Amino acid sequence: MTFKDLGLSPALVKAVEEKGYTKPSPIQEKAIPHILEGKDILASAQTGTGKTAGFTLPVLQYLVETKHPKYRPLRALVLTPTRELAAQVHDNVREYSKYVDIKSTVVFGGVNAKPQIATLRSGVDILVATPGRLLDLHDQKALSFKRVEVLILDEADRMLDMGFVRDINKIISFMPAKRQNLMFSATFSNDIKKLASGILRDPVSVETAPQNSTAKKVTHKVYKVDKNKKTEFTIKLIKEGNWNQVLVFTRTKHGANKLTEKLIKADISAAAIHGNKSQGARTKALKNFKDGSIKILVATDIAARGLDIPLLPHVVNFELPNVPEDYVHRIGRTGRAGAAGEAISLVCSEESEYQSEIEKLLNEKLKSTIVAGFEPTDTDPPKRAASQSKGSFGKKNKADGNKPKSKPHFKGNKPSEPSGRGRTSAPKKKRY
Repeated sequence: MTFKDLGLSPALVKAVEEKGYTKPSPIQEKAIPHILEGKDILASAQTGTGKTAGFTLPVLQYLVETKHPKYRPLRALVLTPTRELAAQVHDNVREYSKYVDIKSTVVFGGVNAKPQIATLRSGVDILVATPGRLLDLHDQKALSFKRVEVLILDEADRMLDMGFVRDINKIISFMPAKRQNLMFSATFSNDIKKLASGILRDPVSVETAPQNSTAKKVTHKVYKVDKNKKTEFTIKLIKEGNWNQVLVFTRTKHGANKLTEKLIKADISAAAIHGNKSQGARTKALKNFKDGSIKILVATDIAARGLDIPLLPHVVNFELPNVPEDYVHRIGRTGRAGAAGEAISLVCSEESEYQSEIEKLLNEKLKSTIVAGFEPTDTDPPKRAASQSKGSFGKKNKADGNKPKSKPHFKGNKPSEPSGRGRTSAPKKKRY
């Protein structure tokens, strides 16, 4: 199977081949033909398997084939949860559209809106955006959603986790009822299915790996470590392993800053990336990490979503996530595109239930190791993971502030009539 066999135009095939891709990935092979037919898609695939090209290529082809000779209204909208993912998706859109007459841009918060407004008013065919800045620009009448024909939700599960459902709901309320809807997600959770049921019309489900599976070439290591010795142990791993490129996850922004400071004091080059950092600082940290100027990038889950770091050898969970699905997303940063990778987790006593829930999700027991001098001697009670109910865990300890998340979902009747090139009618949404 080649990209040409999928029905893509010579101009798009040429752009893809120039990036070094000759054979479609499984998600591309399964999704692209359905999208070209105008069908709604609910697609799930492991991180790093080519999801972005899976929706970008067929949407670009549709835009080229149906382009108006004079006008250039916004016709395709890609919503992403984070700035980094938005920038990454737009880079791909530009690369794949280099041989076709399609204009694109990206908008997100944390930077001056004036240049974004100027670009939008000059006309774009496809826009990549984060929900908050997009609504701000719409309120300023810098763009209109009235001619949108294709809506793509990328990393839809993270959209839910970050509480963007109301913003998405509002954005959809400004759109035409007749459009094609594409939803891409790392996992097919029940919340994602509920979200999809309110947006998609008779969608084709595309899944290229079991739910919540991890890349085959990623090896898992768990070290049982005393809570107060995690930093020291992390420094030991980096120095003794002579690691030169490591992505380290913490649960909080403060934790990311604190760990970064201690790594630097230990003569290890490092930078933190999280929501409180300016966009300029985030961009600089990622650039320095990619080009090897710094060895360690310390990140929170939200900031790290969508980071595209080829051949990343190590991911360290300095703290396990309390949401088990986030473990899959985190370690998806390594073992990308068939490369080998190592996922290392440092687990203290209060994180034991987090580990248990992750193992249930993966349907795999993670082997634990204890290193002399770093044994877990802390006696904090285990905290409840977000996937656990009070009944399954017993009475909640007062010290445990990890309340399970309650994720809202779209409500409304499903559309009844498909129309035009498979473009579908979305339900009219209530505004919150």
